[in-house]
Amino acid sequence: MNKNKMLASIFSKYGPPEVLSIEEIEIPTPKDNEILAKVHAATVNRTDCGILLAKPFITRFFTGLFTPKSSITGTDFAGQIEAVGKNVSKFKVGDKVWGFVDNGTHAQYIAIPEDSPILTIPDKITYQLAAACAEGAHYAYNIINKVKLKTGDHVLVNGATGAIGSALVQFLKYFKANVTAVCNTKNIELVKSLGASKVIDYMKEDFTKDNQKYHYVFDAVGKSTFAKCKPLLYPRGIYISTDLGPGAQNIYLPLVTRLFSNKRTIFPIPTDIKGSLLFIKDLLEKNQFQPVMDKTYPLAKIVEAYTYVLSGQKTGNVVLTFEGYD
Repeated sequence: MNKNKMLASIFSKYGPPEVLSIEEIEIPTPKDNEILAKVHAATVNRTDCGILLAKPFITRFFTGLFTPKSSITGTDFAGQIEAVGKNVSKFKVGDKVWGFVDNGTHAQYIAIPEDSPILTIPDKITYQLAAACAEGAHYAYNIINKVKLKTGDHVLVNGATGAIGSALVQFLKYFKANVTAVCNTKNIELVKSLGASKVIDYMKEDFTKDNQKYHYVFDAVGKSTFAKCKPLLYPRGIYISTDLGPGAQNIYLPLVTRLFSNKRTIFPIPTDIKGSLLFIKDLLEKNQFQPVMDKTYPLAKIVEAYTYVLSGQKTGNVVLTFEGYD
């Protein structure tokens, strides 16, 4: 391959994984305020799948109404800086970095502004592990930081084994909450090891029929509704889902429940990605967070990776690697 070229996952239209192709394109040249990183690992995640499918439709207002604004897939990465623009002061060549950005990470190289949500990788953390600490963990933290969680609060997490849910259980344990995790049979021991004190196997029982009351119900997979989970909540309890819900109800229900109910729902608008990464990095360094990783795919099998993630069967994170293409 030409030394000025790289391989990247390309899509020119929205659709299923089959619209993706691996193509050879120019390695980007960093601008004065940008760093150029060689990507060693990324994930294929829920955000990536939403962009690929342009679902929900509101996604198109950010990614391109009719066709994708960016032709390269991917939103998180871990890699090493190979070049810096002349105005870059926060990073240097050789730094190992990870981050969660708008697009373009499913490529061998990425050029991004130094003020983007990127941080240096903690010592002894591999590229694959670092990549798995970004997207899902960011959304998990943006659930917790929407409430005033107290030590001993009872919290139910639906979808406790996804990238978001598995991080969420660990963060709740860090904040000393009592966690009930909802998962499938094969992952019961996993979620216990992450910090759940009680586990409900959704393959055997309906968690919404649980007779325990909770201060918070967090749906990390968006497969429940406020109405179904409301009986689980204490008065002044709060329900949060990572999904818009049927008819996008989770956008307007926060206002309705604030005015007319003693049990509320909040929509966890994700903000301050760098703040999330700083929180996650701190826990990594304290050995109090370990991202769950499922399968690993090489870039050449990008279609298979997306297909697996969209199947809904993954546990934790699906990692994409970039080794062996030089």
